[in-house]
Amino acid sequence: MIDTTSEQNRNISQQYLENDNHNQQALSVLLEQFLGKKDQILVQQTQMGGIEAYVGSVTLEWFANRVQFASALPLLQKKYNPETENIEIDADSIDEVQQRPLDWSRQAPLVQYLAARKNHKFPPVLVVINQPWVDNPQADEWDSEGIAKKATTDFTPLDENGTVGLLNIAEENISIYALDGQHRLMGVKGLLELIKTGKLRRCKKDKTPNDSFITLSDLIEHYQVNENYLHNIPQEKIGIEFICAVNAGETYMEAKRRVRSIFVHVNLMAAPLTKGQLTQLNEDDGFAIVARKIAVTHPLLEDKENRKERINWNSATVATNSTVLTTLQALQDMSERYLGQKFPHWKPLEKGLIPMRPDDEELQEGIEDFRELFDYLASLPSYKILEHEDTPVLRRFSFEKGGGEGNMLFRPVSQVALAQALGILVFKKGFTLEAIFKKLRKFDRQGGFSEMEFPHSLWYGVLYDPNKKRVQVAGKDLAVKLLVYIVGGMTEKMEVAALRKALADARTMEDNTIGFDGKLVEQQDVGLPAVL
Repeated sequence: MIDTTSEQNRNISQQYLENDNHNQQALSVLLEQFLGKKDQILVQQTQMGGIEAYVGSVTLEWFANRVQFASALPLLQKKYNPETENIEIDADSIDEVQQRPLDWSRQAPLVQYLAARKNHKFPPVLVVINQPWVDNPQADEWDSEGIAKKATTDFTPLDENGTVGLLNIAEENISIYALDGQHRLMGVKGLLELIKTGKLRRCKKDKTPNDSFITLSDLIEHYQVNENYLHNIPQEKIGIEFICAVNAGETYMEAKRRVRSIFVHVNLMAAPLTKGQLTQLNEDDGFAIVARKIAVTHPLLEDKENRKERINWNSATVATNSTVLTTLQALQDMSERYLGQKFPHWKPLEKGLIPMRPDDEELQEGIEDFRELFDYLASLPSYKILEHEDTPVLRRFSFEKGGGEGNMLFRPVSQVALAQALGILVFKKGFTLEAIFKKLRKFDRQGGFSEMEFPHSLWYGVLYDPNKKRVQVAGKDLAVKLLVYIVGGMTEKMEVAALRKALADARTMEDNTIGFDGKLVEQQDVGLPAVL
């Protein structure tokens, strides 16, 4: 009896598996048939906030050829500039505009990203399906009250619940516009042009052409990109979500407000990453990778029990009373300014392009070099005080509440300037860190980094603005030159004269030049400090 029951169970299981396989094969045949249709796309219907949408995927080539920029919507044609592909803003068009202006300077970096990054990824785009009758008030699709009888989307469900089906995208009567993803569209269109013609002209924000091009040969040479690989990228697929320009039961104005509202909501919810967050996540920038490693492993910076955090991970600034020493963004800048003297090829070929990740061996070398730099920085008397003192009193100026030392070593902009100067001295001028820090430790003990708000400080007027009584970023480059000078000296008389003049200019406010004794002097009387 037991054997008979077991045999029956096996037969039922076998029959179920055979039926299951048969159903899968039948579904496969049906899907192949439907997916082969050029005028239909397989989608899943979604609904959120009362808005129906249809989610699917298309090739990049289809995306570039079929989807237009939202600024080309017929309702905006009166103010549409075909040269910039933007809407000209004026009193008449301001209420019509549904998109922020396209920034054409982004096209070349996006194309380079798609072409040179094998693990590239664009998030899904949101598009609007429009039909010719929408902009014809006399069309049969509008009733006598100006209410749409049908939607601009034509969906054929394939299941009982109507969640999966086919969306009509026939080219002869449907136009599609990017509502969210215009710059992605710009990048894909640029990629197709690059592949077709072998080059793509770079543009300014307003689409004014530059004199330079991004070329296939440059990509192949600098990024070791295979030409066959490039020609296959247009067949890759991107996620796409369709909504209708007009829904059944809507008036023209109601539809326009709904579409505009969706765009605003999408952009408000998509908060950009801070620079610190980008540094935390960046796996391509060698300087960011090195900065992260040192941030979590070096004794001066790492988290320790019974010690407050030394790093602000998100913000690029440090508040006056903050107990942190620096920011992750400053660490990346320090990494780039220091190691960039040794590894200039870690930087992107030009501004706006994405750098290529260095190989592991070179990354390890960079980490070791940067760790050694922080070993020496930790030996400075000002940083040794951190063993028994918090940073606010060292950072604050003397006139601020609670008073302070006004030490530049506790300001991110000064830390970056110091790192850049050290990179020049080590990798360009051949100094050793040991020789450099022997001088800097003495300079620090003599108060050379402190009291930057007083005229006797070298950094007065350079990194400290006496008028606004705050640190000034604009003096960073001059600070770098002064640091290089006091540590390594200069042999060129013209270079020394130019540096002295720059220092005198920095200490001049409204035609009044402040000497190191705090008194008014002539500009030519301001001299450079002695070389350490």
